[in-house]
Amino acid sequence: MSASTGSASACTIRSSPLTSSTMAPREQKKKWLPKLATGELIGAIAMTEPGAGSDLQGVKTRAQKDGNQYKINGSKTFITNGQLANFIIVVTKTDPEKGAKGTSLIVVETDEVEGFQRGRNLDKIGLKANDTSELFFNDMRVPTSNLLGHEEGQGFVQLMQQLPQERLQIGTGAIAMIERALALTIDYVKERKAFGKAIIDFQNTQFKLAELKTDATVGRVFYNDCVTRHIAGGLDPVTASMAKYWLSDLQGKVVDECLQLHGGYGYMNEYPIARMFRDARVQRIYGGTNEIMKLLIGRSL
Repeated sequence: MSASTGSASACTIRSSPLTSSTMAPREQKKKWLPKLATGELIGAIAMTEPGAGSDLQGVKTRAQKDGNQYKINGSKTFITNGQLANFIIVVTKTDPEKGAKGTSLIVVETDEVEGFQRGRNLDKIGLKANDTSELFFNDMRVPTSNLLGHEEGQGFVQLMQQLPQERLQIGTGAIAMIERALALTIDYVKERKAFGKAIIDFQNTQFKLAELKTDATVGRVFYNDCVTRHIAGGLDPVTASMAKYWLSDLQGKVVDECLQLHGGYGYMNEYPIARMFRDARVQRIYGGTNEIMKLLIGRSL
């Protein structure tokens, strides 16, 4: 649940770090990507801090150059994979006076450093299948060669390069859950009976499902168009923000209506719709809150 977001990973769940062709020099890719692919390295990206979520320019974690090392101090929270990761890309300030232009990404291989500490595995409402943690850096030293990219101050640009993809990934989860919740609910109301007939035979049920099916179809068409644009390299940040906020809002609406059609059983953890209800809520928060998405869209008008 990381947050360009506010938490990962992220992911996000999130894709592996180093996805941009311009993000890391060739030697860094050669060193780290094979180990990430085999699972020898487990990745995380540490963005969100207790006082900085969607506003990444406000991060306080500081990396000071000391000879051929960086000394890093600060803390992060809501970090997906935080309990397991041994390869963490840390968003830091290498020059706090420059704001966003003083932000850098530095790789921490946790098995090789001192001064690194994992905090709590945070107790979330949903997404229980992955860990989300606090991280602490206390005079932690890493080689200057762990700076991601060719020079300091490129961190904010590097993060922005991947935001449309990240927000589309959140839309991917949203439309998948929308369609799954709807399919499960249609099956349920065909089997469940009340007052001597199947729930689906009531007009209210038919009308609700007709609305949800229409919403899901419109959402799928929009999502597919965004994927087509992304594959062609043309998914702009504004459209990605639309996809993130609108599909995750729709996800919350559809899952809530589907739970209602399950009646009391929908509130029971043994039914998949209950887990969907819990897991859907965070989609409107991470990857940049939906309020931030609307702000970005509004600025483009």
